[in-house]
Amino acid sequence: MPRFAANLSMMYPEFTFVERFAAAAHDGFKAVEFQFPYEFPAAQINTLLADNNLTLALFNAPPGNWANGERGLASLPNRINDFKHSIDQALNYAHILGNKKLHVMAGLIQPDSDSGAQRNVYLNNLAYAAELAQQAGINLVIEPINTRDMPSYFLNQQEQAQAICTELALPNVQVLFDIYHCQIMEGDLATKLRRDMQRNNAGIGHIQIAGAPDRHEPDLGEINYPYLFELIDALGYTGWIGCEYRPRNNTSAGLTWLKSWL
Repeated sequence: MPRFAANLSMMYPEFTFVERFAAAAHDGFKAVEFQFPYEFPAAQINTLLADNNLTLALFNAPPGNWANGERGLASLPNRINDFKHSIDQALNYAHILGNKKLHVMAGLIQPDSDSGAQRNVYLNNLAYAAELAQQAGINLVIEPINTRDMPSYFLNQQEQAQAICTELALPNVQVLFDIYHCQIMEGDLATKLRRDMQRNNAGIGHIQIAGAPDRHEPDLGEINYPYLFELIDALGYTGWIGCEYRPRNNTSAGLTWLKSWL
């Protein structure tokens, strides 16, 4: 049976971030994920998780200066020291929150940087982060993101991300398979899930969902999620599936799709 985690950065916008934990628990979620928790003390978030009997499935390492357009630091040649500091901060949060999975964003393609050189920076930074994360018992995931929502993002294709993981050949670096992003960039979802779930040196470390093309509830749009949920179960995936979508209206009212899976 699939296990679903509410993404509190996108779901429950009718509540403050602090209030969203209780709202998700009230709706039957046993786990949550979110993007960037750093404006709140880790101890406060840990209390919210404990008070609502919630598991933290995933969060992101700091992305750099989001307001100025940065979308991750891992591949940026001129931000290597900043990237290292961001991993220190993320691992400190993970230690306090008891979280075992961290998404490291690659960043945008740099127009003034050679693509091969940027890729080498990315590989070296991921190896650095993975070593520290492994010491803390934490797995890293990297995510291909579609170019419509995030133009010029460094990773766009599942095979591209899987190749990075295969080249690194590190046991705690895998791919975050976001079905919404994959549908927009590539399609052929079931075939890619079958192909990548069983890879020896890479594989799928986390899954996220949203309806396509509008990123609302997964029962809206062009993706047959009931079929994919059964396939994911059959392939032996036991991790959390993050619901990273923007509710069309009230979040709780839009969860009719979830009731048969809880």
